Amino acid sequence: MTATIKQVTLAGGGVLGSQIAMQTAFFGFKVTVFDREPALVKDKINKLVPVYAKFFDKSLDHVQTLADAIVYETALAPAVAQADLLIEALPEVLAIKNAFYQSLDTVAPPNLIIASNSSTLVPSQMMAATGRPAQFLALHFANQIWAHNTAEIMGSAHTAPTVFETVVQFAKDIGMIALPVHKEQSGYILNSLLVPFLTSGLRLYANDIADPHTIDKTWMLATGAPMGPFGIVDIVGINTVLNINQASAQAGSAVAAAICQRLTKDFIEQGKMGMQSGQGFYEYPNPAYKNPNFLSNNDQ
Repeated sequence: MTATIKQVTLAGGGVLGSQIAMQTAFFGFKVTVFDREPALVKDKINKLVPVYAKFFDKSLDHVQTLADAIVYETALAPAVAQADLLIEALPEVLAIKNAFYQSLDTVAPPNLIIASNSSTLVPSQMMAATGRPAQFLALHFANQIWAHNTAEIMGSAHTAPTVFETVVQFAKDIGMIALPVHKEQSGYILNSLLVPFLTSGLRLYANDIADPHTIDKTWMLATGAPMGPFGIVDIVGINTVLNINQASAQAGSAVAAAICQRLTKDFIEQGKMGMQSGQGFYEYPNPAYKNPNFLSNNDQ
């Protein structure tokens, strides 16, 4: 365990924020979650308890004890008062993140290291708002963090090397495979590969070229992949994918604008957020792509 990081605060207890909190607590760190709706976050974390117990072959009681030790705060100052590291897992909207960092700067202890879990933004877009560019960097996790245990660490030109190395070690300490990124890149490694792939599938859907299940079936049959782009979109969260495309649409992408319009109409307005809500392009907990007949002519 790192000598400098013992207590961690998560800002945002959404799908990935709650997973990061559980993963960090599971590996022995003190964890606080800052969120306006702590009951919802606690429910998400409690639902992860049997998942962690099964995956790591631990008793339910053991994992529940670790989950119960997580502290929840609705006010920012007490949430960060004792923190050595804050991981921000707020919506993928630059204005929201920077407004949060400006508020954090007024109450954060002087030695606090700040890491953003942003999927596509880079540290230099947010570092000024933190008031401490040398102590700020990105720490990006994949969904289903316990199984897909990648941690991409990316600093800006202003990130102190000691801070970078401390966060690399922290990632290892919570069971991640640490993946240092040598220079700023929107999307890091994973999303630089993944986002264009998902966008290609979403473009086919938005332009009515083929339905989502047919697109997924095509990819799965041709490559042997366990799921296609729309299965992945459901896991990532339709709202997250919408936020990413909204940023591209605002930058002038007609393709992204068409995708946003379609996702909003077909899913967001109906409360279908993907796996987290039980329904998206598939219905959960038993999505159709896991049915043996999905990759046949008898899938209907």
